[in-house]
Amino acid sequence: MTIKPNPQSSRPDSAKPAKRFPDMPPREDMNNPLYLHDPGHQAALRIHYGESNTTIVLSETPLGWTHSQRAGILVPDLLIAFGIERDAIVDQRGYAIDEWGQPPDFVLEVASNATGRNDYTTKRAGYAEYGVPEYWRFDHTGGRLYPVGLAGDRLVNGVYEPIDILRVDDDRYRGHSEILGLDLCWEYGQLRWFNPASGSYLRTHAEERLGRLAAEARARELEARIRELEGR
Repeated sequence: MTIKPNPQSSRPDSAKPAKRFPDMPPREDMNNPLYLHDPGHQAALRIHYGESNTTIVLSETPLGWTHSQRAGILVPDLLIAFGIERDAIVDQRGYAIDEWGQPPDFVLEVASNATGRNDYTTKRAGYAEYGVPEYWRFDHTGGRLYPVGLAGDRLVNGVYEPIDILRVDDDRYRGHSEILGLDLCWEYGQLRWFNPASGSYLRTHAEERLGRLAAEARARELEARIRELEGR
């Protein structure tokens, strides 16, 4: 069953003073910019879910039971949560599960040389303990840093069970996220998001730009045609 965005957000006890997560050390790899930020996947996901303040689509957001210390905190490359106040998460610079009373709905890790093995061992166990319903992993190398290029797990009775991944051909694989209602795709070393309901991909920044340029060109052609007809 797909979990839909909830317009009624959860909120921590407003009587408690808001604390911030500790500043986390910066990443040393470029895989997040290359495979998440530059293509514009976060923006595309926010647009897909209506850019609601109760839908969180954030990168490298500290996640744990409490934000009092770094110990036990995990930092997913991508975190998605429905029914949670985005502004509060941004203000606290992290997601405290014990304060919100629920884990995020979805997390994704992008493989890197520094974190590859940790992502499918220690972090997998950690996200299961946190109760995250779906945990996905993307390896642009197709399985050099992770055991496979694309993998997803769904929490069943507190234990992660692998999500079926469809092999389209040697260069394309995809699996379905029930939580998001989207297919995650490994295509020619790139991460893509496919919407089965519309039969189309969520657009990257480059595709948005090409679409806009094409629309502007059509508008100019139509305007020129109208002027031509008016001049006859």
